[in-house]
Amino acid sequence: MSFKSIVRELKEMKDGIGSISRRGEVEGRHWRNRTRTHIAPDVVPFDPNQQGQWANIPPELLLDIVRRVEESETSFPARTAVVFCASVCKSWREVTKEIVKTPEECGRLTFPISLKQPGPRESPIHCFIKRDRANSVYRLYFGLTPSEDESDKLLLAAKRIRRATSTDFVISLVSDDFSRASSTYVGKLRSNFLGTKFTIYDNQLPSDAAIQHRGRLSRRFSTKQVSPTVSACNYSIATVSYELNVLRTRGPRRMHCAMHSIPFSSIQEGGSAPTPTSFPQHFDEKSSPALVSKAKEPSVNSSSTVSVPSRAPLVLKNKAPRWHEQLQCWCLNFKGRVTVASVKNFQLVAAVDPSHNIPAAVQETTILQFGKIGKDIFTMDYCYPLSAFQAFAICLSSFDTKPACE
Repeated sequence: MSFKSIVRELKEMKDGIGSISRRGEVEGRHWRNRTRTHIAPDVVPFDPNQQGQWANIPPELLLDIVRRVEESETSFPARTAVVFCASVCKSWREVTKEIVKTPEECGRLTFPISLKQPGPRESPIHCFIKRDRANSVYRLYFGLTPSEDESDKLLLAAKRIRRATSTDFVISLVSDDFSRASSTYVGKLRSNFLGTKFTIYDNQLPSDAAIQHRGRLSRRFSTKQVSPTVSACNYSIATVSYELNVLRTRGPRRMHCAMHSIPFSSIQEGGSAPTPTSFPQHFDEKSSPALVSKAKEPSVNSSSTVSVPSRAPLVLKNKAPRWHEQLQCWCLNFKGRVTVASVKNFQLVAAVDPSHNIPAAVQETTILQFGKIGKDIFTMDYCYPLSAFQAFAICLSSFDTKPACE
């Protein structure tokens, strides 16, 4: 059997599983419409952990197949073949997880958890954001620019929810479910009343003990309401601050990002950033024993403060633009990735003190850049040590109204 036929059969298997699932949903609706005296059909649900005929492939051959698929399919939509390999059975999934590297190591996004892992060190990952004004929804896609056939890979989506004293951007893995009780919920961004300070919340504690501040543990449900498969906490991992500019005498926006979940040592030689390997399944799995002991009996609608070891967090600042005399405007070199002037455009670099002895090349590296290329279309390029989720949340802060900053 040729390599291409193996990949084609994997895709057919995946489509078959999807059709079975859809047929089950239709049959389920049909039987629910009957009275309770009817007997429900005996349908065996599909178990992703079950072992099928493909599980009997010799380990050496399986390793070779998955490795060849991973190396040949480097971008979406072709890279979905790697995800198909992980969906065949348990043994295939374990081999695929072993072969697929993190974005920091290979520069590629594969599984959803890749969105919570740091980007590559050498070159940025290119994405773009589409703004849906009518529904207040912002969608993050993978790629340089939107494709003509609209087959772009959706990475994350956010919905803006205005409140009396703040604005929330609820971030999800899908664009049609923004419930914080959903398994697709990954975090949120919350602003203050003036739109000058934003807090980024993650639905899971970073894998490393790198939250170097007094984090705020926000309970969304009472203990009795928590489902074993639903995340029940928000962890404050970063703050984004914009300097006041009421009289508009300070030029473009000035912003600072304190990444409490990323230590400053991550940009030093030999340093590393927290890299989660899976999404949390329930509260106990993602909480350390010390955390649970301090917050095991909080009252409903209350917050608990988590004390963790103190270490300097990474702080990002926007790169100062230069005034262009001929164009009579502030300019930044976006290397062709931004084409429309906008107050929202920015580039972020590490805020480094001279005493830190950080090489000039590292200090000048653009960790995140964001800018407009068309009506309601913006590019977002990020690299290590930020993740796609963190970069997206920072960029969302630029969309909120800031009457005191511009």
